[in-house]
Amino acid sequence: MAAIMASKGHRVIGVDYNETFVADLKAGRAPVEEPDLQDLIHQAQGNLDATTRYDDAIARSTATFIIVPTPSVENGEFTNDYVIQTLEAIGQALRNKTEDHLVVVTSTVMPGSSSQTLIPVLEQASGRRIGEGLGYCYSPEFIALGSVVHDLLNPDFILMGESDPAAGDWLESIYKSVCDNDPPIARMALVNAELTKISVNAYVTMKISFANMLADVCDRLPGANVDEVTAGLGLDRRIGRHYLKGAMAFGGPCFPRDNRAFGVVADRIGARADLPRSSDLLNQYQSQRMNDIVGRLAPSGCTVAVLGLSYKPHTYVIEESASLRLIEDLHGNGHKVMAHDPMALDNAREALGDQAEYTADIADALAEASVVILATPWPQYRDIDPSLLAGKKVIDCWRMLDDSEYAGHCELHHLGAGILA
Repeated sequence: MAAIMASKGHRVIGVDYNETFVADLKAGRAPVEEPDLQDLIHQAQGNLDATTRYDDAIARSTATFIIVPTPSVENGEFTNDYVIQTLEAIGQALRNKTEDHLVVVTSTVMPGSSSQTLIPVLEQASGRRIGEGLGYCYSPEFIALGSVVHDLLNPDFILMGESDPAAGDWLESIYKSVCDNDPPIARMALVNAELTKISVNAYVTMKISFANMLADVCDRLPGANVDEVTAGLGLDRRIGRHYLKGAMAFGGPCFPRDNRAFGVVADRIGARADLPRSSDLLNQYQSQRMNDIVGRLAPSGCTVAVLGLSYKPHTYVIEESASLRLIEDLHGNGHKVMAHDPMALDNAREALGDQAEYTADIADALAEASVVILATPWPQYRDIDPSLLAGKKVIDCWRMLDDSEYAGHCELHHLGAGILA
């Protein structure tokens, strides 16, 4: 976000306690890997600075965006601890300035957090009142790792909860100067924006789980193919085609936890949340489903190659990755596992340890394997040399490989197309 705003002409100061991140940004280096980020930082030179000091950043700015973690606790609720600490630091810095200031929380929080907790913290720390030269908005982003830059520049819509119309007007003017696609802007009360954020992901995971349920049915129904079924479903304008791809379980840092948080909210107020809970149960079932398929195709103790470890392509993030759960199950069932991923090998090695062997070379991963699982749809897996798969059983979870090109070389099984029929 900082690089994008700076590339659009805004003067931006990033704040982080991580001195390495700050040093990287000041030197014009991207502190994390993300497509197009380094190019944006180059474009932003002269407008982008970084510091570890809140007072310095607040003194040189008129609007502050809070993008800190809100980790999930055991029951699925988000904790606001880091947001509160940040608001306290911002509030203390605001005591030293009289100019108007806008504070925007973009971290995902539980519905009710802004009015019940976060605004009181900011007002107490700053000694100022919301609506009296101090604005507050809640505006979470809808982004996916691997396409963050594109998603921020071209959002489907902007979600804005506002403390008052003036704060909303201020934030809307910022977004209009940044976005490339002139997105619709949904302005609403703070609690409604907080609920909308987790509702979007709860609804999307419901679609994913429905598609995965269909894939399970198609695996057991002779002649069925989940892609043909979902293609027909997606033509109905009431449904749409997005996220109707029956394959592996959903994962990552947002979908699973937002889904569970919705259930916590419902429980707390005496409402029912059967749909998100069912989505979560179906998602957990995908591990057993994959075990059933592998158990049918893979002799006990054989070597299995798992291609793709990140929760999705174009990222090194492995949080709640279906591939990692699969490897744990394979190892527990006595299989030797060869693991490959273009970006996530180091993270997977740290998480799984000796439950697998890790290689950056696809040929090496496949050499001794009798069963190959295409678990994450990285584009490069579409172009695997067919000779590397010769004589192997291949489980193509995303139906990436063309039968006409590969069937003569290997025993190719497409997930969602009759594997168990």
